[in-house]
Amino acid sequence: MTNSFATFRAPAVMGGRVPVLSSEASLAGYLEAIKKFPMLGADEEYQLATRFHTSGDLKAAEKLVTSHLRLVAKIAMGYRYYRLPVSDLISEGNLGLMRAVKKFEPERGFRLATYAMWWIKAAINEFVLNSWSLVKVGTVAAQKKLFFNLRKLKAKLELYDDGDIPIIEAEKIAKRLDVTTDEVIDMNRRLSRGDSSLNQMVTEDGDVQPQDLLIDDSPDQETVLAEREERAVGLKLMREALNVLTPRERTVIEQRRLLEDPRTLEDIGADFGISRERVRQIENKAFAKLQQAVKAAAMALENAGARALPRPA
Repeated sequence: MTNSFATFRAPAVMGGRVPVLSSEASLAGYLEAIKKFPMLGADEEYQLATRFHTSGDLKAAEKLVTSHLRLVAKIAMGYRYYRLPVSDLISEGNLGLMRAVKKFEPERGFRLATYAMWWIKAAINEFVLNSWSLVKVGTVAAQKKLFFNLRKLKAKLELYDDGDIPIIEAEKIAKRLDVTTDEVIDMNRRLSRGDSSLNQMVTEDGDVQPQDLLIDDSPDQETVLAEREERAVGLKLMREALNVLTPRERTVIEQRRLLEDPRTLEDIGADFGISRERVRQIENKAFAKLQQAVKAAAMALENAGARALPRPA
């Protein structure tokens, strides 16, 4: 392809002859504008897609995109109950449509709408997950499936209020979506209530906000500094103590105790040409020597610090 997709995406599609959806206020005008773009027949769609992918014809890509803007709008409207601006949903769906046009392979025999639908939904789904709540609501596939299907399953069970789901019904939904019952109940509460502002006043005089009542469980600066210095001293003592070991003992300790992914006794034994049991004996002996050396060094450090203190008059 002679032209980059980024070039096609910005000037050729998002501006010029294509209507731009900038806000909710312009939504009605946008929906009217996109109706003016004609639908494509199968043969014309195939020819346009082939021209775009073989020669980078941006006008062909533009026609493919504009002829499917109504599809994006229709899909985006199905996400209105997440209380997000429809204009944003449509904009994200349009980005998914552009990705679909870029990757569409007409020779496979199916229509662009069938292929693009999945890219459009994926783009909107990701936007909803990232924007619906300040707290991430889905990180794994099962959680995302729960987020997007809970309302539909509740409707099938005739659960229309915003209260807690009865435990029996929650168990049915959990089994259907392969999640726990607690996850169903928690997700339902979040979808029903949404986010609460930390700046919303909770007292009549308007002096107290929710953020004023939050407890900070993180350690104070003095504790953090003390722990950092303690780790630094411990690491220094460990490095010095390693010098009391023989080269073979040090290798065994490093590979058995200091690696994030420790090696097996068998692998180390193969390196030295000794048995697994012998490696275990060397490891135990070396570890005992290391402990003794660290304790001795720590005691010497403590005594040195005590001597440095000023003596009472």
